[in-house]
Amino acid sequence: MTKATLLGTPAVREPREPRRTGSSYYIRTFGCQMNEHDSERIAGLLEADGMTRTDDAADADVVVLNTCTIRENADQRLYGYLGSLKADKQKNPGMRIAIGGCTAQKDKEIVRERAPWVDVVFGTHNIHRVVDLLDRADEWGPVTEIWEESGSPDDAPSFLPTRRESEHSAWVTITTGCNNSCTFCIVPIVRGPEISRRPGDVIREIQRLAEEGVVEVTLLGQNVNSYGRDLDLNGRQPLFADLLRRAGEVEGIDRIRYTSPHPKDIQEDVARAMAETPSVAAQLHLPLQSGSDRILSVMHRGYTGRRFLDKLTMARRLVPDLSISTDIIVGFPGETDADFAATLAVVEESRFDSAFMFQFSPRPGTPAASMPDHVPVDVVQERFDRLVEMQNAITYQRNQARVGMIERVLTEGPSRRNPAVATTRTEGNRIVHVDGVHEPGRFLDLRVTRAAPHYLEGTLV
Repeated sequence: MTKATLLGTPAVREPREPRRTGSSYYIRTFGCQMNEHDSERIAGLLEADGMTRTDDAADADVVVLNTCTIRENADQRLYGYLGSLKADKQKNPGMRIAIGGCTAQKDKEIVRERAPWVDVVFGTHNIHRVVDLLDRADEWGPVTEIWEESGSPDDAPSFLPTRRESEHSAWVTITTGCNNSCTFCIVPIVRGPEISRRPGDVIREIQRLAEEGVVEVTLLGQNVNSYGRDLDLNGRQPLFADLLRRAGEVEGIDRIRYTSPHPKDIQEDVARAMAETPSVAAQLHLPLQSGSDRILSVMHRGYTGRRFLDKLTMARRLVPDLSISTDIIVGFPGETDADFAATLAVVEESRFDSAFMFQFSPRPGTPAASMPDHVPVDVVQERFDRLVEMQNAITYQRNQARVGMIERVLTEGPSRRNPAVATTRTEGNRIVHVDGVHEPGRFLDLRVTRAAPHYLEGTLV
């Protein structure tokens, strides 16, 4: 198991003696990379308070569930899991259960109603308060603390101690929240408006990570392309392209990724920064969502299928050997056979290296949830199956084209299925399996010898 690293010191709390020395904690994360990074920071706070991690919730003194509400099944999984925790808490009345993340932010009253045995409910901007809230629950009973839109969200989590799951890779948040109005998305409701970190703070964090032995960082934001628009530094706004170039100057950081850009905002300056900064990976995640101009308009995406394809053409022209992934929603309200055919056409022309494909899930509070003409479940499933079949074939073809090429890969550790085989990842974010035991965090040169539908195999050069 990968050894984790505890970084930094809390900048938002007065130093104190750890109060929970000898206690254990368990964290389960639902959702996206932002949630994964938030969980690392929650773990850092709990360990700074003297706790140690356990891999079994039933044995934990503190259980934290970091929740997601992007899709309906995430909520269902949460409440199902909370039911099992109820039995654990009955056996161990001293157990403290804390619910954080997007579901807590959106549905605090529902969480309280459906799971009254939960001790702490905290929102997306209250991560830095988790230890204090546990203390209050110990003394006064169940507590709820949620950031409200009328207040000012606290960006202190950027400076919290972090218990990373990897010694060689790290997340770095550059923005929180989102200013877009996509009709299917609940992120602006639960994460709030967009707030950019100052570029100097971001670079200093990356430098500290490099000093700790990190070689790969991923810059996180709901829309990284709009980074800096809310800042005014000596009369100018910093640009995301500028931040990429500065991050690329940090000694010791050999690979930089970022997620996610928005198709309506990505410009040539970002593609040029990618091409001209050696440590920035030639990999782009560009969410399409739909290929139908009509559906894209109802989604409030701000581009057409042709404009999306033009962005891909621009990026591929400027960034050599660019790998592109995407997100696609099937069955958005009102989607017709013609709309879905348009999506298939754009996917066929785009030739994505990989795609995250989802069936539409109405989220309460979003405009799409109350739209008429929801597509029948069986029709959505049939369309989804056709899309998956098409994209899987394209991914396999793109993988087959890599056979014979030499790839510079970063080792991640032993394969889950075979400890005698190492799992590595290319600059284009493809998994390559190679025989042998190789220390995580090392760069290797491999020749690709075989392509499978979702991974490659290679040998050392």
